[in-house]
Amino acid sequence: MTRGFVIGATAGRTTLTGEGLQHADGHSPLLALTNPAVVAYDPAYGYEIGHIMRSGLERMYGGEHPDPNVMYYLTVYNEPIIQPTEPENVDVEGIIKGIYLLKEASIDGPRAQLLASGVAVPWALEAQDILATEWAVSADVWSVTSWNELAREGQHCDQVIMDDPAATRPTPYLTGQLESATGPVIATSDYQRAVLEQVRPYVPGEYHTLGADGFGFSDTRAAARRFFKIDAHSLVVKTLQALAERGEIPADTPIKAHQKYDLNNPNAGRSGNAGGDA
Repeated sequence: MTRGFVIGATAGRTTLTGEGLQHADGHSPLLALTNPAVVAYDPAYGYEIGHIMRSGLERMYGGEHPDPNVMYYLTVYNEPIIQPTEPENVDVEGIIKGIYLLKEASIDGPRAQLLASGVAVPWALEAQDILATEWAVSADVWSVTSWNELAREGQHCDQVIMDDPAATRPTPYLTGQLESATGPVIATSDYQRAVLEQVRPYVPGEYHTLGADGFGFSDTRAAARRFFKIDAHSLVVKTLQALAERGEIPADTPIKAHQKYDLNNPNAGRSGNAGGDA
């Protein structure tokens, strides 16, 4: 019956690699999912945290929510990143529900959707820029504040017709957000692929995930992210692979990109260098 906030201050598989593999957290959202009373978020920016905490306070202590007996688990990171100002007319409902459109593509071209959470959101923004400037690919970036809540809400929609087969199945929130989006959906985070895979049934169309699977890799943040292939350039290559498979770009484009970015070389990674190492 505990209510309150639990802050995962050293979250993520790659943000504390310099201090040893004991800090390589790639699975805490999955552990949080085992407790129905834990509402878990993986926010990227301070303004997201502010809206989540306000919503949590209203739920737990506002006296109006039908299920106030919960605790909030927020994964934050040991990495300094630039904190942007809150966008005008930011989608607060999307932040609370688990996903919102952070930055639309700025060019026309073959289109894709990039999903990222927490410390990985800057990697998706970097990938968006690389795809546009180097490959003429148009990609939208979505900030996923909670893979867990999106999955739970989708499962609730499934349960509606299990309880009453004559009922109309509600549209899962994630499905509704992405149903008008064009192109393949490619997702990354600083967690195991299983965290991202839990929403697969509710993603309309083609869905690809990148994940930090395994027992860890002790090196710089940038090298670890390249090793796991979850960084910006990995997101670029995966997006190009998906578009090539659809016949929307030449088949050899992802091969050229893989070679250009030396994708199998951990020392070629750069996502996170600006923040320093642990």
